[in-house]
Amino acid sequence: MKLKDLLSEKRGTILKRWFDKVLETYPAETSGFLKNQKRQFTNPVGYTISQGLEKIFEGLLQDTPLSEISPFLDDIIRIRAVQGLTPSQDLAFMFDLKKMIRDEMKTAKANADDEILELESRIDALALIAFDIYMKCREKIYELKANEVKNMTFRLLQRANLMGEVQGE
Repeated sequence: MKLKDLLSEKRGTILKRWFDKVLETYPAETSGFLKNQKRQFTNPVGYTISQGLEKIFEGLLQDTPLSEISPFLDDIIRIRAVQGLTPSQDLAFMFDLKKMIRDEMKTAKANADDEILELESRIDALALIAFDIYMKCREKIYELKANEVKNMTFRLLQRANLMGEVQGE
């Protein structure tokens, strides 16, 4: 059996495990909410992550160019980048997919070494894109925080009537 056929057949199982693995990084209460609320408007974070994982998985199976898959990755990374986890926690889900695929291959006793290497190379390339997206998001967050501190300082100096003294020096 070809790898893509096997993965298409096991699609639901892999996606559920992958989604659950992503949710493990959240506190239990949050994870439970994200897992149980399926609707877009009552749970936009869980919905976005679920849909993003599905589109990424489909894109990998269908050899979709990575540039067309990356917007779905971007949606997930933007959510995770603001949640205060470490970069390794935020991006580990990309590498978790590789293990899940290998587990399914072992279960099915499939042997598709060339195909798995090609798929894992695509996952690795997508993980690098995820890292770039993550860094851009974090840079933006730090930029916003720095600007907020500057603005607060400026307003504080204005209120204290010290702006003339600072500008005059």
